[in-house]
Amino acid sequence: MTPPKARSSKPRKPRKPARPKAARVESARAQADATEAAQAESQAAEPLAAEAGREQALEPEVLEPDLLEEGAPPETTLPVPISRDLTRADALQRYMAEVARHPLLTREEEHALAAKFSKTHDPDLAYRLVTANLRLVVKIAHEYRRAAFNLLDLIQEGNVGLMHAVQKYDPFRGVKLSSYSAWWIRAYILRYLMDNWRMVKLGTTQAQRKLFFNLRKEQEKLLSQGFEAAPVLLAERLDVSEQDVREMDQRLGNDEFSLDAPVTPGGEGGSQTHGDRLVQHEAPADEQLADEELRRVFKEKLAEFGKSLTAEKDRFLFENRIAPPEGQEPMTLQQIGDAWGVTRERARQLEARLTERLKETLRRELPDFGQLTFSEES
Repeated sequence: MTPPKARSSKPRKPRKPARPKAARVESARAQADATEAAQAESQAAEPLAAEAGREQALEPEVLEPDLLEEGAPPETTLPVPISRDLTRADALQRYMAEVARHPLLTREEEHALAAKFSKTHDPDLAYRLVTANLRLVVKIAHEYRRAAFNLLDLIQEGNVGLMHAVQKYDPFRGVKLSSYSAWWIRAYILRYLMDNWRMVKLGTTQAQRKLFFNLRKEQEKLLSQGFEAAPVLLAERLDVSEQDVREMDQRLGNDEFSLDAPVTPGGEGGSQTHGDRLVQHEAPADEQLADEELRRVFKEKLAEFGKSLTAEKDRFLFENRIAPPEGQEPMTLQQIGDAWGVTRERARQLEARLTERLKETLRRELPDFGQLTFSEES
């Protein structure tokens, strides 16, 4: 008979207290809810990922594959970066992409094309020379981007200058086309700036063009040297007249405004315009017409008065002193006195008596005689 095994004296671990049945049911429900939420989130993310994949796959490819190597960024020296996706680019970006399509020319290729164009004047050769230097126009126009003008307008004017330079270029003078074209490009851009800087055109003379580009620079130079930028000193340095300096300084310093615009819009004097404050040196048109009509009537009455004179001396004075024929100089009092054999003072007295009779006749027949004004021409 086998003896019974002795029990181990090793202490047993205490058992975990059993959870109630209700707690186990709640834990199982929580796990099931978490699993359903994770599955729902994954199902909702699948359509979004698929839609994003479709949008990425449907993104248009604007540039042709043969123009740029796959994975290589476009090489350009343009001052404005080129975006590969031009669907959301502006007109300037699209123009930059178009310019980047035209390859550059080497010095030998440029010389050969220019020499051939100077002999044949082939438009295709000119097109090749112009398109190869479009980058230069963009670079020069970008220097004037702070002139408050659209950069594309400056580029357009520069392109006109480039085409003119290609026509005038002589490839046998040892100068690169880009160096020669830069002068024409800048000239056309600067002319566009002067013509459109103000509504009233600036730079119509050589002195005004010199002041337009150098007046502000010379003023800053004088102030930095501790001198007062007076018109006299500026005129001496720029070799122009002092009046031209003052006029250009006023044009560049003041904004334009319409003469018909009200002085104080919305205020009490809103009906008064800037033109109303200008000093009128000439009479209005209606007053000028009335004055001309009065002059015509006055000449008619003057001729009638001359015909009514019966005395020989009065008629002689009237025809040779008071109202001589057109183109004839009136006689002096000394000449009249010598003709009559009297003194100069006596001739003046006779003239004064005849003039007073003439004034009385005109006042009687012309009520507006006192308002009539006379000039040397009449």
